[in-house]
Amino acid sequence: MSTTAIPTNTKWWNGGRSPFNASYGKVMMWYFLMSDAFTFGAFLISYGTLRFSQNHWVDPNHVFNSFPFAGHADLPLAFVSIMTFILIISSVTMVMAVHKGHQMDQKGVEKYMLWTIVGGAAFLGCQAWEWTHLLTGEHAVLVNGQIEHWNTTVSHNPFGPEVMFNGQEVATPGPIAFGSYFFEITGFHGFHVLSGVVINIIMYIKTKMGHFQQRGHYEMIEKAGLYWHFVDLVWVFVFLCFYLI
Repeated sequence: MSTTAIPTNTKWWNGGRSPFNASYGKVMMWYFLMSDAFTFGAFLISYGTLRFSQNHWVDPNHVFNSFPFAGHADLPLAFVSIMTFILIISSVTMVMAVHKGHQMDQKGVEKYMLWTIVGGAAFLGCQAWEWTHLLTGEHAVLVNGQIEHWNTTVSHNPFGPEVMFNGQEVATPGPIAFGSYFFEITGFHGFHVLSGVVINIIMYIKTKMGHFQQRGHYEMIEKAGLYWHFVDLVWVFVFLCFYLI
């Protein structure tokens, strides 16, 4: 068997920046995000399988229709739309932080990283309110085709069988699995957002201290940005599965 030697001066790329020059850190970040995507994918596929095997399910228009400080405002998906908008804007500010890093603009990186942190914290605050409301607040549900407003006292979750209505235990529409999957998957995503906020705070502090300026590059900001964009992308699928379908 004959082999052909490849000349040592072979140029694999002649068009601008080579795509083969990804650093070890970036490659490992992509591996991590890929494995994390499999985890989220398994959760959502499991949820979808159960969702479409049922003859009845909760209506998101009647579950997610409240708004802070407005009581039962009957605004379907308005609050979660604001949450989604906040997360998308935080992704834009992260892009700007990475861009400023490429320009070696320390002040610019600090500014946009701070705004990204604020956006992530605001999203977590919104999610905390939503969870609190779903566990303790008033809910509009469909009963025999009619909308009724229930004040729930819940032992496990608001979609389970142990809900008190006018002092009596009643059954809620839809299987208990909706609540279990909702809190599990949104909680898992929320943990990722919290982790991202902590990472961004560390990156902000290191930027403030001039560590990246001394190194001569802001690659750590890029890697943090990859994680943050992944968290935003996952939320799009969570939003689709729980709030729209």
